[in-house]
Amino acid sequence: MAEFVPAFHPAGLDTALQWAVEAIRVGHWKPMRDLLAETGAHWGLRTSRSQVLGSAAAGGHVVRQWLEEEPGSVDALVMQARVSAELVLRAYRQGHSGVDGLAAQAREAAMAAHRVHAADPVPLVCLLALAATDPSQAHQAHRMPPPANEFLPTGPWRLLGALVERDGFNREGHHRMMQVLLRSRSGGQAAALGFAQWVWSRVPAESCCSLLVLPLHSHAEHYRAKRQHGVADAGVGAMHWRTDPVRAYADRALRCWFEHSERVELSAVDLNHLAHALWADRRFDEAARVFEVIGPHATSAPWMHVANTAGDRDSGAAEFAKARAQCLSIAGNAGAPQAGPAHSVPLPR
Repeated sequence: MAEFVPAFHPAGLDTALQWAVEAIRVGHWKPMRDLLAETGAHWGLRTSRSQVLGSAAAGGHVVRQWLEEEPGSVDALVMQARVSAELVLRAYRQGHSGVDGLAAQAREAAMAAHRVHAADPVPLVCLLALAATDPSQAHQAHRMPPPANEFLPTGPWRLLGALVERDGFNREGHHRMMQVLLRSRSGGQAAALGFAQWVWSRVPAESCCSLLVLPLHSHAEHYRAKRQHGVADAGVGAMHWRTDPVRAYADRALRCWFEHSERVELSAVDLNHLAHALWADRRFDEAARVFEVIGPHATSAPWMHVANTAGDRDSGAAEFAKARAQCLSIAGNAGAPQAGPAHSVPLPR
């Protein structure tokens, strides 16, 4: 039997998105345009697809070429906002100077897209992403008070509120907000955990909302921080996921989100966090079902957080492969075809 090799494609299970990303990499923008047009006002899918497309396009000039040929395109303006925000985030992570100036330009690009299509949540997601580059909360919009009676720190709450008005449970927007609170001067690990729990508690009962997985992300980040500070190690790390609250998060994510979502809407990174939480809790049969849907589509997090060599992608890939093999073997599905969720649908062509 051939050795299993994890794949790390940013498009995950979305094969239509995979094709568009590959086209961008060779300098073609029309497949990106056509995919966004096909996605339409499916806001959750539009947000996730534009995020991946923006990351791919940030390495070249395809969006600029698109705007030159179709200057009136709303989607091209949105992708310009995506690329601008992505370039700022990369510069910030790499410690480059001049990030504030780049961020101001990216905010203007996002506002330009927002002005021409106010109903679209993506420009607001870009603004939330940019807030992560302002941990000192120098901008007033980034230090607004939380909703009344909520014990959460200041942050870009007005931006999140405007986003929620357009797409109530926008996945990326809430993940961006959690990252802002995690790293802001008024936040930290406790703030991120509290925000994730608050969001989880607001998801309607039996909803198949992807934000049911958000607390598993926050716990993976919390565990990463503990390892970084020498408070935990990989040998005892599974106990982090064997607590009643984390089990409740995994239970609801499995029962309500995983089992009732369309395949094209399943985020690979969400699937990996759920599979890891179930595996770490020794729920091998349930984890195997998630691994079957994941297929080869591993993601760096959470596996490199819990790997023998923390933070190392290769060690994380080995951890993913080990967990997958163990679960499929115990469940008796090592050679079974990959199955989808109960309500999966064909991917768009």
